[in-house]
Formats: sequence, structure tokens, C-alpha cells
Amino acid sequence: MDVLTRPAEEFGNDETLEHLWAAKAMEHSDIYFNVLCSVDTRLLRLTPHDDLIYTQFRQDFPDLDVRCINENEIKNSVNKARWRVFCEKFKNIVEDYSFGTLLRADTKGDYSEQNTILVPRVQFYAIEIARNREGLNNEVKKRFKCASKLNMEAQAQKIEIAS
Repeated sequence: MDVLTRPAEEFGNDETLEHLWAAKAMEHSDIYFNVLCSVDTRLLRLTPHDDLIYTQFRQDFPDLDVRCINENEIKNSVNKARWRVFCEKFKNIVEDYSFGTLLRADTKGDYSEQNTILVPRVQFYAIEIARNREGLNNEVKKRFKCASKLNMEAQAQKIEIAS
């Protein structure tokens, strides 16, 4: 049985499980970033429920500027409660709707320690679907030339060696 599918009560604060989650989250972010670098994001579909997620997101958060997300703003007590209500609407629709997922705070940056926020999966979908549909993620392809973070780190090391 896959350890990630077992009930949480069996683990407590198991460090192994935390490392597995972190590895899975990083793998997801690297794959997603490569996809952003490779396609016209306005046409990208992240789930079979993109239309529903986007419509509900813009009804619930019509003025949220998704270009640059302020973690303190989305996680303050008022907005945290609003997001919880939003997320619960997708409990039986989006698989692993509450699974911790890494979100880039600023669309102009890649996944880095300074530019990454941990959010529930459906919140990630809502923000990224909006970014894609509103054309905000198309700059990624121009800025990063389809290089994943791992590739960029390797290129940076080559540059340091050559210097």
C-alpha cells in the first residue's frame, strides 16, 4: 500500500512522511513550471473542472489580483475563512482538494523559497487557472526559456565553474 494513501492518524509527525510530501510537492511544481514554459497557458486546462473553479473563484474573489499574491493577505483571519468556504465547495469535486500544494506568489518569478506559498490544491488551481485565462502566465515562457528550476540551477553551477 502506498504510504501517502494511509490515514493521517497512523503517522503523527512522521519525518519520513514530511519528506515524501515535500518531494512530491517539489516534483509537482517542477512539472507545472515546465508546462508553463512550453504551452500557450491561455489554452491550458489543469482539471476537468476548470470552468467551474474559475467561475466560482471570480464570483467569490472578484477583485483579487492574481499577478502577485500576498501570503499575509490571503491567510489573514478574514480571507482564510473565505478561502475555507471556497475550498469546501470542491470537497467532492476535486481530488485531493485540500492537499498542500506549492504556489508561486509572483507570476514573474519561478518556484523559489522567496516566491513560494503553501496552499490547498483547489486554491492553487483557482489562482493558476485565473492566471492562465487572464494571460498572466504566458510571460513565463519568454522569461525562463523552458528551463525547469533544476535545469536553471545546473546552468548556474556551470556559469560559476566557468567564471
